[in-house]
Amino acid sequence: GHGKCDCGKCKCDEGWYGEACQYPTTCNLTRKKSNEMCKNSQDIICSGAGTCQCGRCKCADSEGNGLVYGKFCECDDRECIDDETEEICTGHGKCYCGNCYCEAGWHGDKCEFQCDITPWEIKKRCTSPDGKICSNRGTCVCGECTCHDVDPTGDWGDIHGDTCECDERNCKAVYDRYSDDFCSGHGQCNCGRCDCKEGWTGKKCEHPRSCPLSVEESAKKCQGNSNLPCSGRGRCECGQCTCFPPGDNRIHGKNCECDDRQCENVDGNVCGGHGICSCGRCVCQDGWFGKLCQHSRKCNMTEEESRSLCESADGILCSGKGSCHCGKCICSSQEWYISGDFCECDDRDCDKHDGLICTGNGVCSCGNCECWEGWNGNACEIWLGREYP
Repeated sequence: GHGKCDCGKCKCDEGWYGEACQYPTTCNLTRKKSNEMCKNSQDIICSGAGTCQCGRCKCADSEGNGLVYGKFCECDDRECIDDETEEICTGHGKCYCGNCYCEAGWHGDKCEFQCDITPWEIKKRCTSPDGKICSNRGTCVCGECTCHDVDPTGDWGDIHGDTCECDERNCKAVYDRYSDDFCSGHGQCNCGRCDCKEGWTGKKCEHPRSCPLSVEESAKKCQGNSNLPCSGRGRCECGQCTCFPPGDNRIHGKNCECDDRQCENVDGNVCGGHGICSCGRCVCQDGWFGKLCQHSRKCNMTEEESRSLCESADGILCSGKGSCHCGKCICSSQEWYISGDFCECDDRDCDKHDGLICTGNGVCSCGNCECWEGWNGNACEIWLGREYP
């Protein structure tokens, strides 16, 4: 939006430069603020593979081949170049963000090895009973599936089988993220299906046969206004919720609908010290406002000074998705998923598990999950501790 395209090359308007006219020649950001905008999820400026230009990364591209790229210069396609042939993926695959994706019949980190069976035979061997390659839960290499295991336990992981057709996660109720129990502890998991012990029934063996309610009636009583029984944070047994993790009184309510962890920022401060938490929402003291009571109503700046601090590198106030107050952006409350210092982040990009963003075990920070202590995984779905949190 800052130039014209002429025969495949950008001719930039005055005040802008770069191959896509993405860099302003004058910058109204402080060096500190600019560098903050250029940090990747590990807090490294431009992944150590570029320089920060007014809040945007300019990737190192000494040879002019465009092999280093990405918002934070996180992709380095030089990793795909084979040492012997000096070709990308040995000419038998395509490179995406430093990883080779091989053509049928080839494998290896650089697609340097050829399979000894035909592509047709490879596909046949890797096709699962439902007609999908490795059940869409693994990678096919020369007719053998390597399953994308999430949480390895024992001899095999949660996902196994010749074509990754067995997914043991199907035996875990939502609350079982917090333990190793399968089938609610009342059955045996066989290739992703629960075989219940006597006296128990339900898809996850969660329902005692002695309960006067049916499985459906029990789940309905536990569901309340949520889409999931016990709001995805507890165990439903005969219409009653037991909230998880055990001993964490921040999760409460008849249907475990209150998650007071949502009142905490990444440092664990509740409502910024300027309010109290009520069922996962902050009630702010006088003089403070915001989702986490992080904004003071008092301001000692002029309107002009305030606006100058709220403009992103492209000159747009709060990315057009929020309002400016005292030099800080307040993102639109109607669009809950918008966040970031300049409302530039879309938290819908955060990974989900069991339908929950960051599995409810962390907070979404600019499209990436910041997991609470003891949790790991792209969606904070893996518990690393030995005991309950």
